[in-house]
Amino acid sequence: MGVAVELTEDTFEAEVLKSEVPVLVDFWAEWCGPCKMIGPIVEKLAGTYAGRLKVCKANVDHLQSVAARYQVMSIPNLLFFKEGAVANQVVGYVPEDQLASKIDSVLG
Repeated sequence: MGVAVELTEDTFEAEVLKSEVPVLVDFWAEWCGPCKMIGPIVEKLAGTYAGRLKVCKANVDHLQSVAARYQVMSIPNLLFFKEGAVANQVVGYVPEDQLASKIDSVLG
């Protein structure tokens, strides 16, 4: 299992926008059923892609301004950042192979 970094308002810029490697940010909430389904997949892929991809979790209840800035209307919402900009997005639950394929395309 990998370790996803739990983001805060104070750490978002340093962890995501200024990251040397691409970043997957999992926007989620405790009350979201599909978020609980995709969470373990995101954690597993954090380990699989360790060193090539940083994986972060953003609880929308605690990071409302960040969620609003990136127009996160539905969760789970996975945003892929590359060089400080959104490079790709997955909204809703997807199986592990589809998520891995999306990561591979971002890492190029």
